Amino acid sequence: MPVITEHIIALEGMKKYPQELFYAGNEALLKRVKVSIIGSRRPSKYSRMVTLTLAQKLSSRGVCIVSGGAMGIDATAHNGAKAENTIAVLPCGIDIKYPAVNKNLLAEIEKKGLLLSQFAPDFRATPWSFVVRNELVVALGDVLIVAEAELESGSMRSIEIALKMGKKIYVLPQRLGESGATQMLLQEQKAEAIYDIDAFTAKFHSDTQDASTQGNFCEDDFLVYCKNAPTYDDALKKFPNRLFEAELNGDIEVVNGKVLLK
Repeated sequence: MPVITEHIIALEGMKKYPQELFYAGNEALLKRVKVSIIGSRRPSKYSRMVTLTLAQKLSSRGVCIVSGGAMGIDATAHNGAKAENTIAVLPCGIDIKYPAVNKNLLAEIEKKGLLLSQFAPDFRATPWSFVVRNELVVALGDVLIVAEAELESGSMRSIEIALKMGKKIYVLPQRLGESGATQMLLQEQKAEAIYDIDAFTAKFHSDTQDASTQGNFCEDDFLVYCKNAPTYDDALKKFPNRLFEAELNGDIEVVNGKVLLK
């Protein structure tokens, strides 16, 4: 079983960088822009539909979808992205297709996408290994989307991890009385709601004219640059037109002479 032993991917915020990452499939997906999607194992029809559309549209822009291979939202996200555009992080050894209900999906991802695990072959999932899996799912993504989750669900642990890592969190707008965890995040202003799928996916753009060509995509260079909070003057010199556009769109804010992502 191939093993990644070098720090070839940024996993800031993890308690401990994995000494080994076992993998099967296309290792090059690790170099793509990645969005993690998590949520309920028993989501509503609405959450499934929106998650499927989000994953489809993000992957069409060259974004790799990361999730945990579980039932519900995880499987929907993987399916929406299609096997060749997704990474499934497992709570067990890669040779064990868990959960069994998703064995065909995971086998397809192994052939065309990428399976990742911190656990050696033959290791079977335990309660604590799901937490380890969740941390890696969150760490891999540039942002985290929580499609649907209740306050007492396993997704809450992933949300806590994302908050500690300082990850940007997005959620789907839900009806009152449903998806308590995402409602709480919105109420406490710890997440942003995705009201317009096209506007959200437009945050991720291609460096080519043909959005159907895979492998030639990158995150917006300007937004990547702003992650390091440059001075306004420096940003103006480097990206004069893009700076004004981002200000008008509300993508950035200027605080004490620094450009910050909103």
